[in-house]
Parts: sequence; structure tokens; C-alpha cells
Amino acid sequence: MNGQPRAGNGTGNGRAGGPAAAVAAATAHYLAGEPIDMSALAAELGVGRATLYRWVGSRERLLGAILAEMTERTYRRVMREVTGTGADRILDALERFMRAVVEAAPLKALTAREPGLFVRLAAAPGPVEERAKAVLVRELQREIDRGALRVTVPIETLAQAIVRIADSFMYAHYLGGTRPEIDTALEVIGLLLRPDPASGSSGGSGS
Repeated sequence: MNGQPRAGNGTGNGRAGGPAAAVAAATAHYLAGEPIDMSALAAELGVGRATLYRWVGSRERLLGAILAEMTERTYRRVMREVTGTGADRILDALERFMRAVVEAAPLKALTAREPGLFVRLAAAPGPVEERAKAVLVRELQREIDRGALRVTVPIETLAQAIVRIADSFMYAHYLGGTRPEIDTALEVIGLLLRPDPASGSSGGSGS
């Protein structure tokens, strides 16, 4: 996943700069593969723990916000590299995204420390799923609008189904499996994107 510089000095005493500065500082630690300790983060920002919690909520909520932002950032990066149109384009994007996620060093560091927390944040309803769904809705709609894809269910329902299928196979090794099952995920998602085998890779006109 793409990196970002550590948060610079904020305003006031120390480095306090409000919720945005707290998220930026925590994100920098995440990208460096470091644990996010709320007491240390508060001291880094020059505020008390109570202030930090008021800014960002719980530690779990803060990590959820970071992972959601990393999800969108990764999607945007891989979308610059995808090829094809219609179902082919969506599947290419999903494959690139899933492989980038499972190989991301910061994520490996987090899951090595806290696999249970990661599964709660990434593979259950919440900000990470919602961000992934929103990005996918945009990409599906783009392909529909240019006549390269036809869907037979509401687009948000389709996007949510795809995200949940991708998560269940991508994180299979945290859910009792032995390894990520990206190829299987793509096969199943392909059936959703190409409900009519005779339609080929494009899926026909939008609806």
C-alpha cells in the first residue's frame, strides 16, 4: 500500500492538531509496521489520553478508519493499472487489489500481532467494508454507463456481495484456512458479473 509522511507539527502546545493529526500520526505508525499505542500516540501529539479518545473514539475505531483509508488508497492505485472493459476490468482490478492487500507489509505486521482484531475490522460489516463497497459501486457504475456491463441485481447489493466474497476468500487463512484463495474468489465473483455465459466478457448494455 502507498505510504504517507508522518504528521508534522500541529497547533498549540506540543503537536496537537485535532482528529486529522491524530489519524495521520497513527497512519504513519501503521505504515511503518508499528503498533498503535494510544498512550504513546497521545504523548506524541502533546495531549492527554482523554483528548485523544474524544478525537478518534476507541483504538479499534481508529484502526478501522486507517484500514478503510488504506482500502480506498489501494483501490485507486490498482485502478490506474487495470486493463479491459466490463467484467474483465472489474475482475482485473479485484485481482490486483487482493494480491496487493495480502502482500502489504504493514498489514502483515498488524495481523501478526492482532489477527482477531483485524478480522473484526476487515471481514465484518463496518467502515472497511463500506469503503470497499463504495469504491466498487463507482467502478461498476462506470462500466454500466459505458455499456460494457449489465447487472441483474441492484448495484449496491452486487458490490456488497462481491466485497464479502472477496474478503472471505482473501482472508481465508485467518478464518481457519491455510492460505488466501484469491483465484477461487475471482471464479465466484466472475459468475456474478457474467450471469449469462453467452454474454462473454462485456455483459451487454447497462441498466
